[in-house]
Amino acid sequence: MQDTLLSPLDDWLTGAALTAPDTVDYHYRGRCPRTGQDYSLPRTALAKAVARQLMAQLKASQLSENAEGKMYGVLLVQTQTGIGVLKAFSGLWQGQAQVPGWVPPIPGRSRVALQEARTLDQLATIKARLLTLQSLPERAIYGELLLLQVEARQGLNQRHRDRKQSRDLQRQTLPHTLTGEPLTKALAALEQASRGDKAELRQFKQQWRDRLAPLETVIQAADAEIAALKQQRRDLSRQLQTDMHAAYRLTNFAGESVAIQSLGNLPTGTGDCCAPKLLHTAAEHGLVPLALAEFWWGPPQGDKQPGHFYDACADRCQPIMGFLLSGLSAQVLASIDTPVGAHRRAPSPNPSPHPSPLPVLYQDPWLIAVNKPAGLLSVPGRYRDRADSALSRLRLTLPEGAFLQPVHRLDQDTSGVLLLALDADTHRQLSQQFADRQVAKTYQAIAVGNIAESSGIIDLPLWGDPTQRPRQQVNWQQGKPSQTRFEVLHREGELTRIAFYPLTGRTHQLRVHAADPQGLNAPIWGDRLYGLAASQGELGQRLHLHAEMLQFVHPYSKDAIALSSPLPF
Repeated sequence: MQDTLLSPLDDWLTGAALTAPDTVDYHYRGRCPRTGQDYSLPRTALAKAVARQLMAQLKASQLSENAEGKMYGVLLVQTQTGIGVLKAFSGLWQGQAQVPGWVPPIPGRSRVALQEARTLDQLATIKARLLTLQSLPERAIYGELLLLQVEARQGLNQRHRDRKQSRDLQRQTLPHTLTGEPLTKALAALEQASRGDKAELRQFKQQWRDRLAPLETVIQAADAEIAALKQQRRDLSRQLQTDMHAAYRLTNFAGESVAIQSLGNLPTGTGDCCAPKLLHTAAEHGLVPLALAEFWWGPPQGDKQPGHFYDACADRCQPIMGFLLSGLSAQVLASIDTPVGAHRRAPSPNPSPHPSPLPVLYQDPWLIAVNKPAGLLSVPGRYRDRADSALSRLRLTLPEGAFLQPVHRLDQDTSGVLLLALDADTHRQLSQQFADRQVAKTYQAIAVGNIAESSGIIDLPLWGDPTQRPRQQVNWQQGKPSQTRFEVLHREGELTRIAFYPLTGRTHQLRVHAADPQGLNAPIWGDRLYGLAASQGELGQRLHLHAEMLQFVHPYSKDAIALSSPLPF
C-alpha cells in the first residue's frame, strides 16, 4: 500500500483523546452470502474522534470551500506497527475519482470510463431538453389564461346568479301586478332571459376552449416527448448500471473477489460509497479493520446535515456489507468487541419500543388507506435512523412477502390520508389516475399572515436546487409547472385557515405556494423549511398541513371513493 493512504493514529489524535473510553453507538452488520455467518464492525468513539479531525481538515481546506456536500469516512485498521487510519469520500471529489491521500475507487471503473462519460453526456443532454420542455413559455401563458378564465367565469357566474335572483323575485311579484296575456308575456320574457344566460355560458366555454386548445396541443406534445425522454433516461441508466456492476470487483477478508453484479440487483452507485471503498482497500492490503465512521460534510441535502454521523445506507451499502466483512476471523471479531485501548465497552441500548399501529381509514382486498400522523415518513429513508415509516409499520401487519406499495406520498411533517395498493395491478391503475390528474385532493392548512384574496389559483413553477435539497423554489426558467387552487375558510388574527386543492403534485408544492411572496406570502404555521423560524417557533411545533380528503375511482368496482381524515388542528 502507498504510504500516503495509511497514516498512524498518532497523526490524528494525541494525549487524552487516545485514552478516553472507546464506546460503541452503532454496528455495521452483514451476513456472508456464502456461509451465512453474521459479521459486524463497530462505530466507536475513537473512530468518531478521528472523523471530527477530518472534518476540521475539510473546514480548513480551501479546496473544500465550494465543494458539494457528500459522505466521508474513516476506517481504523490494525497494522504490524499499531493502529492506522484510512480515509475515503463517496463518488467523486471535485470531479476526480482518485485524490492523493484518499483510498482509490473500486477497481473496474476505468474499464467503463468511456462508456460512463458518453452516457453521462447523453443524460445531460436529456436533462437539458427536459428542462426546456418543462419551462416552455406556452406553459406560463396557459397558466395565466387559466387564471383569467377562472376570474372571468367567477364574474360571469356572479352576474348570472344576480340575474337569476332578480328573475325569481319577479316571478313571485308579477302575479300580484299582472294577469292574463301581459303576465304570460312577462313570464315568457323571463324564460327567454334564462335561456340567454345558458347560451352565454355555452359561448363562454367554447371561446375559452378555442383559446386554450392551441396551447394544450403544444403542451401535450411536450409532455409526450418528456415521457419518451424519461424512458430513454431510464434505459440508459439501467444499461450503465449493468455494465458498471459487471466491471466493478469487490474483495473481502476471505480473499474472495467478485463482480458487484453477482451480489444482486443493486442500484447505480453501489461501490462508490465510503464503506465499500474503505473495506475493499483494507482487504486488498491485508489490514484488519477495527472501527468505521461515516459522516456528511458540505451543504445540507435532504436529511443529511454537515458534521452528523450516519449508518450504512440501506439501498447501496447494506446489501453488500455481509460480503465485505466476510472472512474476519473469530479473533478479529473478539478484538472488535474489545475497545482499542483497555476500556470497557458501553452496554448496548435497549431496543426501541414496537411502533404503534396506524389508524386504518379504508381497506378492501385491493387497497388500504391509513391516517398518517405528522412526523412519520411515508416510506423508509436511506439510513437506519429513518427506517420507521407508514409503509414499514403496515408491512408488519401483513404476511411476509405480501405486496404493499404507496400510490402517492405525504411529506414527513404532513398528516392525513395515505393510500397504498395491495397488488401490482392496483398500484399501476391508481398511479395512472394520479399521473392523469384524475384524483381530487383536499388539504387543510393554517397559514401565518394576512391573505387578501378569498380564493384563486396559484401558478408558480417549482424547481429543486440540487445543492439545497430537499428545498424547492420558484424558478420560471427551470421549474416544473405547478398549480394549486385555494380557498380561505376562516381568519383569526394573523392565522388563516385555508383549503388547498393541488392540481399538480410537486414536492413541497403547497408549502412553497403558501410561503413564496409570489404566492400567498403566508407560510404554513410550523413550517421549518419555508416559514419564519423565530416567530413560528413561539406559535407551534408541528406543520399545520393535513391531507383531509382523497377522491378517486376504484380500479375494480369503478365506484367513486372519497376517503377523509379528521382534522387534527
